[in-house]
Amino acid sequence: MTDVERGVTTSVAAPALQHGTTRVVTAGARAGTAAVVLALVVIGAMHLVGPSSRVDPIRRTISEYALLEGGWLFDVAVVGLAVGSAGVLAALVAARLTPLRSLPAALVGAWCLGLLLVVAFEKTNWSIGPSVSGYIHRYASLVAFVALPLGALLLARRHRGDPAARPYRIGVRWGSWFALASFLPIVGAIAARGITGVPWWRAVPLGLLERGLALAEVLVVALLGAWALAHARRPVAGPAAVTPEA
Repeated sequence: MTDVERGVTTSVAAPALQHGTTRVVTAGARAGTAAVVLALVVIGAMHLVGPSSRVDPIRRTISEYALLEGGWLFDVAVVGLAVGSAGVLAALVAARLTPLRSLPAALVGAWCLGLLLVVAFEKTNWSIGPSVSGYIHRYASLVAFVALPLGALLLARRHRGDPAARPYRIGVRWGSWFALASFLPIVGAIAARGITGVPWWRAVPLGLLERGLALAEVLVVALLGAWALAHARRPVAGPAAVTPEA
């Protein structure tokens, strides 16, 4: 007689990762998350000290810090964020939360590449005028800021049937939706320009929106790292647990 015929439900834990793979996941997740947190601390400190503390956080974008004295520190922080995010991506792949050749992995990779391009191509210095570098910087940042939440949402959807992943999925989803929602005032301002005549970058508190967006995305990366680490620490699968049917 089968378990179904006896009226019982059999559940088996997910297969445990091999020891070597677990070490890769742990190293990638820990180093990646540490780099992301360090980048957050550095950029946060630039709001409080140095020439960057005089930049209006409500109206001016974060990238303007790179144009000031000591702007190299901002570039280092963004590169650290990109490298840390790549470490988290490696942990997600090693933990088998997503294949390397998958849309979630490609989108998180686009976030990492976009951040590097943001550093390689400097923001437009409007006291001089528009530049090719500035346009590349703008579109690279747009791709990065859109790619990460989309990739994270797809990853969360991929594991919607995993109860153990639920706390991480919830955090990732909320952070990702908040990041995407940050674009709505900008879209509205662009649409309303024909009526109001006000340029979209003046119609919204652009600096504040970008900072909220960036904070949400950094937290999403940290949550993805924590998710990979927790997944790697799952206990080895034991005998099937048999639970009487209600």
